[in-house]
Amino acid sequence: MAERKFSERIRATPAKPGVYLMRDAKGEVLYVGKASSLRNRLGSYFARRAGLAPKIRAMVSRVADFDFIVTESDQEAVILECNLIKEHKPQYNARLKDDKSYPFIKIDLSEDFPLVYITRQVRKDGSRYFGPFASAGSVRRTLALLKKLFPYRSCTKTITGTDPRPCLDYFIHRCAGPCIGAVDKTDYGQIIDQVTLFLEGKTDQVTKSISRRMEEAAEELEFERAAVLRDQLRAIEKVHEGQKVLHLTSENLDVVAAAASIREAWVEVFFIRQGKLIGRDHFIMEGTQDDEPKQILTAFVKQFYDATPYVPPRILVQHPLDDVQAIQGWLSAKRQGPVRVHVPQRGEKLRLVKMVAENAAQGLEQLTVRLTSDSANMDAAMSELQEALSLPRPPKRIECYDISNIQGTNSVGSMIVFEDGKSKSSDYRRFKIKNVDGVDDYAMMREMLTRRFRRLARPAENGASNGAGPPSGAPKSGQTWGIVPDLVLIDGGKGHLGAALQVFLELGIDFVPLASLAKENEELFVPHVQEPIVLPRSSQGLFLVQRARDEAHRFAVTFHRERRSKKSVQSALDTVPGIGPKRRRMLLRRFGSVRGLKEASLEEVAAVPGMTIKLARLVKDYL
Repeated sequence: MAERKFSERIRATPAKPGVYLMRDAKGEVLYVGKASSLRNRLGSYFARRAGLAPKIRAMVSRVADFDFIVTESDQEAVILECNLIKEHKPQYNARLKDDKSYPFIKIDLSEDFPLVYITRQVRKDGSRYFGPFASAGSVRRTLALLKKLFPYRSCTKTITGTDPRPCLDYFIHRCAGPCIGAVDKTDYGQIIDQVTLFLEGKTDQVTKSISRRMEEAAEELEFERAAVLRDQLRAIEKVHEGQKVLHLTSENLDVVAAAASIREAWVEVFFIRQGKLIGRDHFIMEGTQDDEPKQILTAFVKQFYDATPYVPPRILVQHPLDDVQAIQGWLSAKRQGPVRVHVPQRGEKLRLVKMVAENAAQGLEQLTVRLTSDSANMDAAMSELQEALSLPRPPKRIECYDISNIQGTNSVGSMIVFEDGKSKSSDYRRFKIKNVDGVDDYAMMREMLTRRFRRLARPAENGASNGAGPPSGAPKSGQTWGIVPDLVLIDGGKGHLGAALQVFLELGIDFVPLASLAKENEELFVPHVQEPIVLPRSSQGLFLVQRARDEAHRFAVTFHRERRSKKSVQSALDTVPGIGPKRRRMLLRRFGSVRGLKEASLEEVAAVPGMTIKLARLVKDYL
């Protein structure tokens, strides 16, 4: 329907760079995207809808209209896309959470005695800005450290130098005392220069400057001033020792990696200045469901560096970005110097990216743990579900199931388990769908559930009585198939629930409660009840089933990507008769790649352990 509706308009769309906006029937913006060719990109949404990611398919099904803005270049399109995402906050775009409120440290250079303070607005007013930080707490901790190290003023009074007495900060050496004329504009400017250098990571220059001033004070017999400078120097050196020194010469770069759950992602950024890790921060991306890791990083890089005033000459990322050339051009124009964005493949930079990725994964895990560690919340969640779904007992063990495939290929299913509101990964199971061809999620769900629950349908083996109740007796050690769940949750709507119910009826299982959770409006469905069950948005029960559903989806998608990836990187050697896994490993270990094998002589190939002249000739003929 949509293909016919928009076909004429798409043909009339220019094949030029620009930004497009997808709108629903109410005119609300659903999605904002950029394209090198607007005609090709818009056409791709409606021509092959079955091949789109689930999130994009859902978006396209709601599109009632679209419009676009033609730009002069890809770089202009990147800038406009960022602005429109911030303005409209589209439901289907990955976006920085509350991105308009991220704070910065501002050094106001328009004043004779500049202030250092928090701001949430970046203007081109000649001031220096550092950030953005993930929260005001991050900025306050940084400012607290700066105040201990550098005696800049924190008051907002007009400085005349004629005040009768200073504040307490002066007496504890936290302010140089410009209000009483203890320092002039030049001396105070040196303090601000040191703050700037420190925030840029140039601590060596700061310590050298303070050391020189300390020696000058000692030579002039100003021992009290020299002692103050000595204490300041020791404090800075202590902080400097705590900064992780990396073997990256004196490079300035940022390192970005992400870890994603279903609905949001944790993005970790490490700031490397002059070869030292001077700081790190994390940010939450919303609306990342069904997005590939590279899509999440692409959205973050565009939105983060659109907000921050400083762009380093190099940005290391965990995965290749989409439209990397356009992004590099835009960043280079903003920095007014070359910027390279790349994925390191070896050495210190690769180890650094892995470290940042591990921190992102741990951050996301800790966020999840904080949300789920409250046993009172979990008890309330299970009680709410028991009442809402009319369960015979609280759902202490929940099994959730999901299907993942692209156009029926590499189809897989997942089973995840929550016990007492917490995931039990040792009981997770993955299913390769073997007997379903094409796109039929219901049939795939039936196959997976049949393979799981047919064990509970064998009364003689499991101790059940005529299938009318749960099997008695504990399962054997290491066996999870005999455990009866308190609730089986299906990711999907009424159709998926019907497929699951059909399996239970065929197997004679009527002692396991069954429900499905529809993603569109977060509605719960149970058998034989026509109307959906809608839990309040603040419900702990809803939060629990959402987490279970999202975890099942994540587990299924991860398995699906593994299978798809293995097929996509299948070696040309896999098709050579007589070359099994062992010989293939030996050949690739000896020559490094299929290309190296092609360039090798027949004698060199035959000399590999396990190979013969006959096999070597066969390999060369196939390649």
